Amino acid sequence: MRYRATLAYDGTAYQGFQRQAGETPTIQLTVERAIRRVSSQVVTVSGAGRTDTGVHASGQVIAFDVEWRHSDEALLRAINANLPDDVALQDIRQQPGFRPRFDARSRLYRYRVLVTAVRRPLERYRYWQINYSLDEDLLGQSAGLLTGEHDFGAFGKPPRGDNTVRTVYQSMWSRTEADVGVVWTYTVEANAFLQHMVRRMVWMQVKVGQGRMGVEAFEETFRRAQLADLRSIAPAHGLTLEAVRYNE
Repeated sequence: MRYRATLAYDGTAYQGFQRQAGETPTIQLTVERAIRRVSSQVVTVSGAGRTDTGVHASGQVIAFDVEWRHSDEALLRAINANLPDDVALQDIRQQPGFRPRFDARSRLYRYRVLVTAVRRPLERYRYWQINYSLDEDLLGQSAGLLTGEHDFGAFGKPPRGDNTVRTVYQSMWSRTEADVGVVWTYTVEANAFLQHMVRRMVWMQVKVGQGRMGVEAFEETFRRAQLADLRSIAPAHGLTLEAVRYNE
């Protein structure tokens, strides 16, 4: 039977979602081992998105095939009992034929930037911490340029093939006051993403918000769609995959 589940994890201790050679700690390997301990079956877990090293998720969607004679709730409890504290299934259900990657309509990520005068050690794995202010209007202008169908080759490479055209459904910044400082949250939803695409988009927009790059220069670099023009990247720990949407 094919099972579909929502998975949450703190990506700090893992080398991304996708299984790698040997004993490299990844989310996929960790979940597969937990299912094997529960079911005594070797399974392959597929995911909706291949998050990078250090990237978190609250809404990753996975699927796997396993023979199980008990309830879905019992399977959820059993797998979670065999997962480490930084990884947990949030829900599970049977869904024959479900393909988390190919059936997905869109993925939604949020990236969090913390503006603080001093380092906040307890927040080091949740925010990109900076000590300079950002201009809300400039961030909004740069984010707005990214909405729609475009060639996003300036921000990353495709996981396979050479097509760098993607459709971004929403791209926006929001600002909130917190005890630790000012939190800027970038929300972006697209049909699919290039490798490191969100983190490069964030880095470049923060540069605009800081006043180190004009909106016109940002747009010119974006339209040129040449990855070589953009070498820097925002830290992984500020990024979270929060939702994967399907037509249902």
